[in-house]
Amino acid sequence: MTTVAGQPALGSIAARLERLPHSRWHVKVRFLIGAVTFFEAFDQLLAASALPVLMKEWNLTTGQATFAVTAASIGMLLGALGAGWLGDRIGRVRTVALGVAVTGLASLAVAFSGSIETFSLFRFVQGLGIGGVVPVAATYINEIARSDKRGRFVLLYEMIFPAGLAAATLVAVWVVPNLGWRAMFVIGTLPVLITAALPRHVEESPRWLLSRGRIQEAEAAIARIEAEVGRATAAPLPAPAPAPAAGAPEDVARAGRLGDLFRGRYLRRTAVLSGLWFVAYYVNHGISTWLPSLYTKQFGLDLTTALVYTLLSNVTGLLGTFLVALLIDRIGRRPALMAALVGGALSLGVLALAGATSGGQVAAFASCTTFFLYAINAGLYLYSPELYPTANRAKGAAFGGLWNRLGVILGPVVVGTIIGAGGSLSLVFAQLAAVALVGAVIAWFAVETKGRTLEELNS
Repeated sequence: MTTVAGQPALGSIAARLERLPHSRWHVKVRFLIGAVTFFEAFDQLLAASALPVLMKEWNLTTGQATFAVTAASIGMLLGALGAGWLGDRIGRVRTVALGVAVTGLASLAVAFSGSIETFSLFRFVQGLGIGGVVPVAATYINEIARSDKRGRFVLLYEMIFPAGLAAATLVAVWVVPNLGWRAMFVIGTLPVLITAALPRHVEESPRWLLSRGRIQEAEAAIARIEAEVGRATAAPLPAPAPAPAAGAPEDVARAGRLGDLFRGRYLRRTAVLSGLWFVAYYVNHGISTWLPSLYTKQFGLDLTTALVYTLLSNVTGLLGTFLVALLIDRIGRRPALMAALVGGALSLGVLALAGATSGGQVAAFASCTTFFLYAINAGLYLYSPELYPTANRAKGAAFGGLWNRLGVILGPVVVGTIIGAGGSLSLVFAQLAAVALVGAVIAWFAVETKGRTLEELNS
């Protein structure tokens, strides 16, 4: 292998990753990281499933219920910031394992909460773990994917997140009425079992190791990956592509700084990305957090029917994610994001004009909305790590996570405020539609990334 001043040729690690055919190694890694993401999504939605019961059991006001819901979101906001720094500092895999441990242990503490105050406190701690795991896990998956199929590879992995949301609702349909809300949080401790398996079975990102100047470790990691892929495919690996003649490669052994996200070309990328994250999660959680309670309180539906209607929205969201996974490498990130935001705005606008007069009507249009919104959310977990160099990739993805947490907090708060003040559901859905349209305008300024390596995008 060609070297420069005793170091591997710049870009050789990336080229060796790019030439790997899909194999059992990719499936194994995607399964293990995916299992983590599944339970993080499962834990994220637990409060929404428990909320209708908690409001009766503890006689909560709308303000207390809103606080209980947003406590985890505040934790996720802070967790995303901390994990972005840790992911670039100590590595992707170790950061994910740490976040999973925090999430699972905090879930057990939530299960034994005796008041809304302790419930909210431990949900905040749980949020620290959830907020940290998801963007760093997405960063890792991006760094091992080939550029020509990165969209499909990452988004099929990201389908695990809406699957976790759907599973949380599906399990809640039976568990909450029969075993109580506490049992849901006991189930949420299961990801702790995955913590020990990750460092043993998932190689650290060779791209990250190289960016930290740990060249021998990067070489050893990519060699082990190549060996495992070679055994799985039982065929010689293709030769790595030569490094491009033009364009400076990413810096090796350069520490990334948060301020770099706001300089040069990265300022525009960060601004657009922040706006998209905020809009997507403001609208998504403005709907999903309150749906079970709206069905029971506004339309008088029983808890089981309310959770089944909520499950329908999660299933359509899963379908939307699958469709965008099949299309995004063909049509590109920018058109996909714009189309999904417009589709979500139209669904919400029609519901607002129709007046939201029945639970079935809300369920139908909310399910159309989540079809588009889940596609946006998954697309952003693909898009965010693509926009930043390796030394700052986790921080860049996590900074987007900060804005999605702000959306997660403000969306339910605004909806709760409108409902608490006696406002109509038409107003609730109209303001969500308007925010989604603003997001479509922001997406117009997004940088297209399809088919380009991470190094080409940041050289």
